[in-house]
Amino acid sequence: MSQLKLDQAQIDRARDSARRIARQVFDEMSQYTTTTVERATLRLLGIDGIDENYVPLPNVVVDHLQAQNLLQHGAAPIVVAAMQEHNLTAQQVAEAVSKGTLTLALPKDADAARKATEVQAAIMCQHIAGQRAFRAKQIETMGEAPTPWLYLIVATGNIYEDVVQARAAAEQGADIIAVIRSTGQSLLDYVPYGATTEGFGGTYATQENFKLMRAALDEVGEKLGRYIRLTNYCSGLCMPEIAAMGAIERLDMMLNDSMYGIIFRDINMKRTFIDQFFSRMVNAYAGIIINTGEDNYLTTADAYEAAHTVLASQLINEQFAYLSGLQPDQMGLGHAFEINPELENGFLWEMAHAQLVRQVFPDASLKYMPPTKHMTGNIFKGQVQDTLFNIVSTVTNQNIHLLGMMTEAIHTPFIQDRFLAIQNAKYVFGTMKDLNSEIEFKSGGKIETRAQEVLAETEKILAEIEAMGLSAAIGKGTFAEISRTPTGGKGLAGVINKAADYYNPFPQLMLPTTLPNHAA
Repeated sequence: MSQLKLDQAQIDRARDSARRIARQVFDEMSQYTTTTVERATLRLLGIDGIDENYVPLPNVVVDHLQAQNLLQHGAAPIVVAAMQEHNLTAQQVAEAVSKGTLTLALPKDADAARKATEVQAAIMCQHIAGQRAFRAKQIETMGEAPTPWLYLIVATGNIYEDVVQARAAAEQGADIIAVIRSTGQSLLDYVPYGATTEGFGGTYATQENFKLMRAALDEVGEKLGRYIRLTNYCSGLCMPEIAAMGAIERLDMMLNDSMYGIIFRDINMKRTFIDQFFSRMVNAYAGIIINTGEDNYLTTADAYEAAHTVLASQLINEQFAYLSGLQPDQMGLGHAFEINPELENGFLWEMAHAQLVRQVFPDASLKYMPPTKHMTGNIFKGQVQDTLFNIVSTVTNQNIHLLGMMTEAIHTPFIQDRFLAIQNAKYVFGTMKDLNSEIEFKSGGKIETRAQEVLAETEKILAEIEAMGLSAAIGKGTFAEISRTPTGGKGLAGVINKAADYYNPFPQLMLPTTLPNHAA
């Protein structure tokens, strides 16, 4: 395909700044754990279910450990030591704690407890590795659609209705089904349990709901002869727990940004930075593609003026992802077609931004979002806007294509709206299939000049962020023009200083033994 003339040394300098920014945050946060990291760890050891008051048992055990002033040592070895001492499973330990018949304590033999904990953790790692291998085998056997993959949402609030809509969407041509979460779930400091039917604006992310949708998509995929990917939302106060549940049930993608919760949900910075590392580590091990949230910046900031903040955030997200073990093809770095349609040459600027991102991240699974901010409810103009978005996506070789709805700004899409969106995208992708290899960008032209300007602004802002620190930059409203502080937001009480003997078995089992050069 045609390439823009970009300064590779400038890209390298920007990436080096992003690497140092991410590493500084990682080093600072490594001294902490969180309540939800410990709950996710317990889920990975096999604890699930709820007590008689519908409180999830991972919450019950972690609250118990906090009350005993033990959580800073790590939940895993304490629970495993109790399993051995009382000849119980992890689930039975949790149930006994819930009933008040067992009080947890530090292991009598710390070394033996660590060894036993690693054995228990390896059982779940084997299951997750098996799920990853099964996905790969299914794709090898059935195949999957070429990129850009058509990504479609379902959001009825009822998992059983979601299944019906997801099946229909796959049969109409969708390659990825994303189950939107119920409004406000990201602010719940627990994961709801079981199959749910009462979500608002979406369906609760629960392990049972994951299981039901995975089974439905496997079935319709067998019928259609192609693998259908499943997406959910690994963000909010329970980010690591949702990652654990998704890995167990073989989800394929997770919306999993390093800063989205801070900026758009006012979740505490420390809590988010710690949680995003653990959740991404689990996703990396499970072979899950993460989707980042830079597209959201352009719903509050101007897409032309703030284009460089999108690229800067993508570079930071990339470096956080490397630190968690993710490979480039697991990085669904986000951006969006959000320039005001009244802006002269706006289509050229959209092309410049999309092509710039494609060249800076040549191996990433880029996630491209449709127009939303400037959709007015005029369905005819909306269909034109979505068509232009579809053109940019195929010409610049995007990977994950979120279908634009002509009824955006009116209502949650109906099945017929999704059908029209799929038909629009398939028509454009088919009729322009090889256009990108037939055209060239004019050297020194408007598109190339615009991309070079954005890249230069990106290098500059990353150098500024490196000098002041990421927390200070967020405090200044650098991203999305929203300001947050290190001690503000929800969830700070769930951040725990690790004791000297803190132990969690999963990083040593899930992380690569050596970091790549670009993350070191």
